[in-house]
Amino acid sequence: MIPSFARPARLGAVLLSLLLAASGAHAQSEFPDHPLRLVIGFPPGTATDAAARVVAAKMADTLKQQVAVDNKPGAGTNIAAMAVVHAAPDGYTLFMLGNSNTVNPALLKSVPFDVQKDFAPVALAATVPSILVVNPALGVNSVAQLIAAAKARPGKIFFASSGNGTMSHLAGELFGMSTGAKMTHVPYKGSSQAVTDLLAGTVPVMFAPASTVLPFVRDGKLKALASTGTTRARMAPELPTIAELGVKNYDTRIWFGIAAPTGTPGQVMHKLAEAVDAAVASDSVREQLAPQGIEPYRGDARAFAEQIDRELKKWSAVIKSAGIQAD
Repeated sequence: MIPSFARPARLGAVLLSLLLAASGAHAQSEFPDHPLRLVIGFPPGTATDAAARVVAAKMADTLKQQVAVDNKPGAGTNIAAMAVVHAAPDGYTLFMLGNSNTVNPALLKSVPFDVQKDFAPVALAATVPSILVVNPALGVNSVAQLIAAAKARPGKIFFASSGNGTMSHLAGELFGMSTGAKMTHVPYKGSSQAVTDLLAGTVPVMFAPASTVLPFVRDGKLKALASTGTTRARMAPELPTIAELGVKNYDTRIWFGIAAPTGTPGQVMHKLAEAVDAAVASDSVREQLAPQGIEPYRGDARAFAEQIDRELKKWSAVIKSAGIQAD
């Protein structure tokens, strides 16, 4: 039996605890209440960085909080990825997840996280279409002619890339596997020297980002044969895709999406997804990305998860078949 003089104090304590609980529940529902961080595994000036900054700025408009881009390059984006894996799963630390994260598990000896188990896909955000180009001196004017020439001279036609295990390398290997047109890979340390030798005819074939090679195509220094995505590149809508020309399921676009640590609450994921989708659907985002050869790429969490699964399987098979090893 509580003495009568203690009842008001007991009642006051109960009311205070209820008010605090209600206040805490309210605070939890008000995501976000402070700035967010979007971690990327590439340095400033890259396509990933450019896409991240434009999308993050538009997300901030929707979320009413700053979304700061945090560049953590190195180790094939693993440094950036681990920074997010180890972050609290509260939606305030995000990761720009892309092709490299579906290539690394097969390419590297070990990866310190599981891209499917440790990340929760929020939404797809951007893609960089690539173009299959040749030096005019090769005398090839179509994908069919390139396939025929490579089959007639197995391994005698060379294709350049920006390095072992990069998308420009894997695109050439997948092309050879899909068509039987075996070409020999010549890796460079970055795309600049690769394009220089491509223009000189030293290495006559390359699968390269559209924005990198289309200026040379328009000057007549290179010939574009096709784009490498599932849809035609907006920068070159006149070019058919390689898939259109009969190479089934051929898709080697560079792509990015935003992911959160696994365990991030569902209501937070929903708000983040709405912010990403609003950004990707925005005309201003499209206009800002277009000059850099980047295209908005819409896709919800399920589409993003399916893409990750599909790409993990595809690149594992290509890397194993071609015997590719990281430098």
